[in-house]
Amino acid sequence: MPTPHNSANTGDFAKTVLMPGDPLRAKYIAENFIDNAKLINEVRGMYAYTGQYKGKPVSIMASGMGMPSMGIYSYELFKFYNVENIIRIGTAGAVSEKLHLRDIVLVLASCTNSSYADQFGLPCSPVAAASYELLKKADIAAESLGKNIHAGTVLCTDTFYDESNTLADWRKMGVLATEMESAALYYNAARHGKNALCICTISDCPLTGEECTPKERQSTFDDMVKIALETSYHL
Repeated sequence: MPTPHNSANTGDFAKTVLMPGDPLRAKYIAENFIDNAKLINEVRGMYAYTGQYKGKPVSIMASGMGMPSMGIYSYELFKFYNVENIIRIGTAGAVSEKLHLRDIVLVLASCTNSSYADQFGLPCSPVAAASYELLKKADIAAESLGKNIHAGTVLCTDTFYDESNTLADWRKMGVLATEMESAALYYNAARHGKNALCICTISDCPLTGEECTPKERQSTFDDMVKIALETSYHL
């Protein structure tokens, strides 16, 4: 059942899909964390794999950058490939002064400056929120792995290079971090009656100028992957 963006067939995807933004990260996860990984999509270089983690099927697929890209791929996975759970694993910029480089955030809900939800024709913007089932299992998984996490709201923005300089104002509203994909994922999951969770690692602090080195990003990314895989195993 290929789509214009996905050449995989019906049944190729597991019920749970982990979605990093970068296609090369998807490849890295498939090669280093799951067994018997099989490449099932490479249209537009957006790699997808299915294999096993501790004997249980799991898929990895890149989402690309931003809500339009996440919106396409998560929509197709939910609607056409019978995927039940999507766990985004990506990086975020710290907004709260409580967060530091390499901290991990479980995204409870997502504020957004995007018009993505306008398509639903509602009189106000719906809440873009995580699945409680996934959130609960991810919290337990992080604790079992000895990883400290933060949980809260993020700002999901359409602009990476943003000249509005409003992050300090979002901090006053209790927003923990900023990223670019969670809202579209959460809206698509809600619309299709499916489950979604976004797990982010702080890779930089826009308000202070701090940022992780490439080596630090690699090791922190691994922690996120382990939490997401343990979460998928217990679904």
